[in-house]
Amino acid sequence: MAEIQDVGTGADASSSRIRLGALPRLYLWAIGAAVVLATLLASLLIWGPEMGFPTTVSRQPSTDGFLTLERSVRDVTGGAIDDAVDWMNTAGAWLFGGYKAAVDYAQRYIGRALKWLPWPAVMVGLALLSFGVGRWGLMAFTTLALLFIGFMDLWENTMDTVALMVVAVAIAVSIGLTLGVVGARNRMADNVMRPILDGMQTMPSFVYLLPAIIFFGLGKPAGIFATIIYAVPPAIRLTNLGIRQVSSETVEAARAFGASPWQILTKVQVPMALPTIMAGINQTTMMALAMVTIASLVAAGGLGDNVNRALQKQQAGNGLLAGLAIVFLAIIIDRLTQSVARGRQEALRSVG
Repeated sequence: MAEIQDVGTGADASSSRIRLGALPRLYLWAIGAAVVLATLLASLLIWGPEMGFPTTVSRQPSTDGFLTLERSVRDVTGGAIDDAVDWMNTAGAWLFGGYKAAVDYAQRYIGRALKWLPWPAVMVGLALLSFGVGRWGLMAFTTLALLFIGFMDLWENTMDTVALMVVAVAIAVSIGLTLGVVGARNRMADNVMRPILDGMQTMPSFVYLLPAIIFFGLGKPAGIFATIIYAVPPAIRLTNLGIRQVSSETVEAARAFGASPWQILTKVQVPMALPTIMAGINQTTMMALAMVTIASLVAAGGLGDNVNRALQKQQAGNGLLAGLAIVFLAIIIDRLTQSVARGRQEALRSVG
C-alpha cells in the first residue's frame, strides 16, 4: 500500500507539473488570438471602404437640413482627443500658467546673469575648473572651444542654450531622482514605470514638441517642457539601478545598527550609488542639450535657432559654425560631469 501511495503521489505531482507548464502556453495562445483580432479590426477600419465594409460611426445633419455628413472612426477619435485637450487646457490653466511663469522667470534671469558676465572671465573660470578636474588636456580643449564660441559671435546664443539647459536639467534631475528612489524601493512602482520609460526613450524627439505647443504655445517654456520629458528617463533608470546595486549586506548592517529607512537611504544607499546616479545626470544633461537644440522649432532660441535659420536660408557656413559650437559645448559639459563622477568613485574606493 505504501508503494501504491507513493506512485500515486508521483503521478499527481507530474500531472500538476504538466498543468503548470501548460499554463504559459495558454497565455501565449490567448495573446496570439488577441493580436490576430486586433489586426483584423484595424484592417477593417483602415481598408474597410476598399473592401466594402462601412467605417462610418455617426451621421450629423448638415446646415441646410437636407444632406447628412458622415464621420469616420478617425474623425470621431480625433474629435474626442481634441475635446479632451481643450478640457485639459481649460481645467489646468492655473497649473500650466504657473509653470510657464516660473520657468520663464528662472530662464530669463539665469540667461541675464550669464550674459552679464564677460565671456573672457567665464572662459578663464571654466578653464581653471577644467584643470582642477581634468588637468592640462581638458583645460586646453575648454579654452580653445570657448575662444571659438566667443570669436564667432555665438556667445549670447550659447548662454541662452545654457540657461535653457540649466532649468530643464534641474527639473528633470529632481523628478528623476525622486521617481528613481521610489522605483528602487517599490517593486510595483518600478513595474509601472518601466514600460512608460521604454516608450519615452523610443519615441522620436520631435513628438515631444506637440504637447509642449498644445499646452504652452510657442516660446521657451514649451521648449523646456519638451526637454524635461525627453531627458528625464536616464536619471530615473540609473538612480533606480544604482540604489538596487547597493549590497543587501550593507543595508542589513545599517539596519542592525538601528538606522531608520530614511537614514539608510540618505547615508548608505544614495552615497554608494552616487557614481551611477552621476552617470544618469550626465546622460540627462546630454539629452537635454540635444533636445534644446531641436526645441528651436518652437521658438525656444539658443544655438538651435542659428542652425534652424541656416537650414532655411541654405547657409552651410553659419550652420556648420553653430553646429561646432553645440558640439564643443556638449564635450565640455560631458567631460566635466564625468570627471566629477570619476573623482567621487575614486574617493569611495579609497574609503572602502
